[in-house]
This record gives sequence, structure tokens and C-alpha cells, in this order.
Amino acid sequence: MVRTTIIKKTLRVPTSDGAPGDGAAVARQLDAALIRSGFKAGRDLLEHVGALADAEEFAAEVVRAVKELIGARGQHNPYFKEFPHNVPDTLTFWWECVRDALEQGLEPTNNLLDLPKYGRVQHSYEEMLRAHDELIPSLKDRVTVVHLGGTLEEEVQRLFEELATSPIPLAENDRMLLGELAVLGDDGAFDVPVRENRAILNAARLVAQRPLKDIDTVTDVLRLAAEASGGDVTLEEPTRFRSFRRPERRALLGALNEVAESKLGDIGQHREAWKRLGERLHPHEHPFERAQDVFAVARREKVARSFAGQVEMAFVNNDVERAAEILSKAPGMLLRQVDRLLRNGAPNLAALVETAVPEVSSRVLISVLEHLSNRTTPDTARVFATRARRVWIADDERAPLDPAQVAAIVEVVENELVRRLPEYSELVVDDEVLDVVVPVSGTEEGFGVLPRGSKLWFDGDVLRFFVHWRQHVKRTDYDLSAVLLDENFQFQGHVSWTRLQQDGAFYSGDVTDASDGATEFIDVHRDAVNARYVVPQVNVYSGEGFDEVAESMFGFMSRDLDQMGKPFEPSTVRARSSMRGKGKVALPIMFEREGDTWFGTWLHLYLRGSAWGNRVEENRDIVKLIAAAALRRKYFTVTRVRDLFARKESTKDAPAIRIALARDESGSVTTVAELGKLLSD
Repeated sequence: MVRTTIIKKTLRVPTSDGAPGDGAAVARQLDAALIRSGFKAGRDLLEHVGALADAEEFAAEVVRAVKELIGARGQHNPYFKEFPHNVPDTLTFWWECVRDALEQGLEPTNNLLDLPKYGRVQHSYEEMLRAHDELIPSLKDRVTVVHLGGTLEEEVQRLFEELATSPIPLAENDRMLLGELAVLGDDGAFDVPVRENRAILNAARLVAQRPLKDIDTVTDVLRLAAEASGGDVTLEEPTRFRSFRRPERRALLGALNEVAESKLGDIGQHREAWKRLGERLHPHEHPFERAQDVFAVARREKVARSFAGQVEMAFVNNDVERAAEILSKAPGMLLRQVDRLLRNGAPNLAALVETAVPEVSSRVLISVLEHLSNRTTPDTARVFATRARRVWIADDERAPLDPAQVAAIVEVVENELVRRLPEYSELVVDDEVLDVVVPVSGTEEGFGVLPRGSKLWFDGDVLRFFVHWRQHVKRTDYDLSAVLLDENFQFQGHVSWTRLQQDGAFYSGDVTDASDGATEFIDVHRDAVNARYVVPQVNVYSGEGFDEVAESMFGFMSRDLDQMGKPFEPSTVRARSSMRGKGKVALPIMFEREGDTWFGTWLHLYLRGSAWGNRVEENRDIVKLIAAAALRRKYFTVTRVRDLFARKESTKDAPAIRIALARDESGSVTTVAELGKLLSD
């Protein structure tokens, strides 16, 4: 299981410790199987497999891992057997379902779900395959190389360190993986910059009764207790704390006792969580006075003025100079409050920022630059997204910032990032990554997934996207839909279970039960559809949410009309993303049609939706606003990183740097996911 996880996460295959022998035939079979899924074995991997006596199971595990990565393990069987061909008219299809029920002697009903033929696939997977010709390979099909790694122990440690030392907060799936690897890896010799990751590592130390590390705020202890209780280490969701053993209670209280008294002001942010944790830790049973003070502050028996409270008081009193003075003592908070300080006319702000930036993380600096680049012109609406990717929209009532003041701060921040860039002799940036956003937080688990706002382009006569889900306990109905918009983001129509086809877009049919997994597709023919923008969405109509089902994913493919093939062809999959958000409507990505090319812009957003019965007709207006805002927003992309490098003189004896989407066999590539470390001081 660990080996499979490493292959999916890194596309590196840990070496086998099997006996040497002749595995040449298995190596050839492995390469052929990978090619059918859009992958190819690197030369090092083929040589390793070819030298194993018993290579069959080793090779089979590699194939299983890459199939799981692109979502090819399940049987993707659409409702309409010949999809995308012979998709019926909507009303005609509904009448067929009614007539089928009448022929079976059933009473007429207004509920489609009561009709035996509706929502239940009427053919086997093998019958669907016989209705489709073989895929004709194309040079446009994706080929991704799988490389040989080190030993299993080395790859576990390597992945553990990559996750633990990430300069940006991890996505939920990676946090879970880090917690699993923390039990296996050696955590002694590297720096962990993100506090959530520190808490995850400390939770493993707590259980193993090893000394805790890197705790300097009370919130560090709260995160640790939440993680050790199986709760939310980000503290965004409430945690039900478990009962801690006496040595664990002593370790947690001892850590609290070492935190500086000036940090007690942070307690009010999570007051209720602290009171619940106090019930589990029994602080008065141990001689730790400052730890006891923590819970006294939580119960309001003692007062501790928070740093943020001092700042708010200064703003309430219209004393912006005092607010700036207080914030200057916390560089990260100062940078996060730059917009507010500018709006309130803070004097000499550029000078304060210049003093602060050396102490601020690169991800905060990048976030500030992206924010300021969108604040000199008014916007029609503000789109907010939480770390859980739930989205809401509000009117933008802020006055635009003064361009000259913004430019002064931007120059200071950019100069700091230029200083942090590594020495280089030559910089090569692949064209396909120029519009990729530099990540400042983790993204959904999957294959080919990029940060929100990233653009990718690809050719193909047909854009096909799909959703696959498998319910956990109760019957679950997800509905794949698409909103069609013109060049002015005006509604042009939609495709869903209520409209099976429109203007070159075709729906594969509604599947309403996913006990064994279910898949729905939508095809959009580039030269037939009239819309400029296509915005897919996945609606939870009934049953389990995205974070409750056993499995849930969205992906897309591209192919030419003459390629034929079955609905799901692994080698044509461009990306596959898990869906684990909290809302009831998922907006994974949006597409733009321009000439012979498709452009995709990743969204990774979830709307709250309704508890039941979500439909595209009910949320299309908010989708229009989100689509327009996503395309109009200016992002901090690799192009901007390239421009920053241009301001730093190259060094003859320094290494060359290449930025690309994926590693090559040379191993000298910096991927987009690694840019955070490249920009870190």
C-alpha cells in the first residue's frame, strides 16, 4: 500500500528487493500496459524490472497505481450505451421511461426516480464496450514517464521530508499522508516551516512518548491536541478531543507552560476549543502555573489582550499610525493588513514594509503581490473562498487603491523575492507552465491538477469531462452538468439530466445509484458548440456529500473526432481531481474555446447549495459571476517568476534552472509544485 501511494504521489517506483533474474518479457509487458494508460516506463525502470526473476507482481502494482492515479480502475459505464452517439431528445427519453413503466403494469408517476428504466444502467459494461470501436492512437495523446526511485525506505523518507518541509500549507489529503508517514519516517534533521505540519509531527511524537518540538505559541498546542484526537489540525472545524493518557497530558501541559506569557492573547480566537480541551487535560493536577493560566483566560477568569485586539482598537480610534506601529512588531500581520492600511492613509507604509519583508514567508509575499495587482481598478463582485474551498460572493464596496502607492509597495516586495531567488547560470521555462499559478496552499489530490487560477491549453475536436462517484452507506445521486456562456458571460444554455443535448454538447445520461460506482460524461464538440465558455459543475442531488462518499472525482479528456474509442480512454485523460469539499455544488474547472484550442482555468470551488435537489438551473447565475471573476482576476504566475529572475543577474558557475510541469530523466527540473521552495529564503 505504501509503495502504491509513493508511485501515485511522485511517479517514482521504489526498487524491488527480489532475486535477480530474467524479467525482460515482463518489462516489455509493463511498458505496453503503461502506454495504454498514457504512461511510459523510464529506461531506469525497464532495466530494473528486466533484471528481476519474479517481476510479475512488481509490474502489476505499478500498473495498478497509475490506473488509480487517473481514475481508470473502475468500470466507467455511461447510461446511454452508444454515448456520445444517439443521445435522445430529453422529452422523448422521458416518455420512453414512462411507457416502459406502463408496459410493466406500474401506476403512472410524476417522479422520474420511480420509473424502473430511469437512472439505472440498462446494459452491461461488456455490452457497452461492444458498441464502440477501438481508440485510434494520436500524437496528441498524453504520455507521462514513470521513473525508478530508491529503496522503499528511501522513498518513504524522501516523500515524508517533501511533505513536512513544504513552505505552503498542505491540502487535506497530503496532511493525512504526512500523518501516516510520520510514524515511518525519521523527523530529526530538517526544518518544518508550516505550523500545521509541526502539529502533525508532534502528534506522532506525543503518541510515541518522544519529546515535542517547535512549539512557541498556545495555538501550536491546540493544533497538536486536535490532530492527536483525529480532528481538524487547521482548527476550522470543531474537534471532539479524546481522553489523553497521563504522560500525554503532562507533555501537552508542559509544552503550554513553556510558551511566553505574551502569547496568551491568542486564546480568545479559539476560546471554546480551549475550554473543551481543559476538561480533558485536568491542568490543576500538574504543577504548571502558566498552563493553568491558559485555561483561566479561556474561562475569562483572567484577561490577556491579544495582539489583534490592540490593532483593532487603534483602527476603532481612527489612529492608523498607532495601528501601523503595532503591526510593525508582527511582520506577517503587517503585510496581511497592507490593503487596510492603504485605505486608511497610513504614512510611510512602504518604509515599514521594507523593514518587515525579510521576516515574512514567501507565500505571504506572493499573496500580497497578487492581491495588490487586483486592487487598483474596481471589480463588480468579490469572490471569497475558504481553505476548505467553499465560496461566496459579495459586492465590492471598497474604493480602488492609489496606483502610485501600490506600485511603491509592490517594488519593495518584489525586490525581496528577487533577493531570495537562487543563483543560476541559465533559466529555461516551458511554455506550458507560463500561465500556471505559483501555489501558496495545497490543491486537490489527483493527476495533472494545478492551483486555482492556473490555465492550461490543449488541442482536440472534442472536450469530454466526467464525474465518477461511489456511495458509502446510502443511495447517492450526483449530476454532472455544464453552463454554456457567450463571450460576455451571458447564459447560452446548459446540458444536464434536464437537457440531454444542446448545440454540440451531449450528456451521457443520468445515473442515480452508485453502490458499485457510477460515471457521467459530457461531450462538447469544439466546432459545433456556440458558447465561448463551458463551466462544468457537479451537483449533489441526493445522498452523501463530496466529503462523505467512498470515492468522488472529476476529470477531463480531449480527443479528435476520428479517434473513436470508448467513453473513458486512459491515454486521453488530461487531468483527474478528487472532490472532497464541504459544499453541495462543485465547480472544478472552466473551459474557454478559442480557435482550434481549449483553455482550461482551474477553480477548485464549492457552493453551499441546498440539502437536496441541487440543479444547474438554480445556480447558473452565481456560476456566471464566478466564471467572470476567475478570468478577470490577475494571478501570480510562473510568468511573473520568470520576470523576477530576469532582474537577477545570472552567475556563470551556478546551476541552470528549468521550470516545467513534470520531472524529466535528468532530474534537474523544478516543478511548479516546488516553486515555493525555490522562492524561499
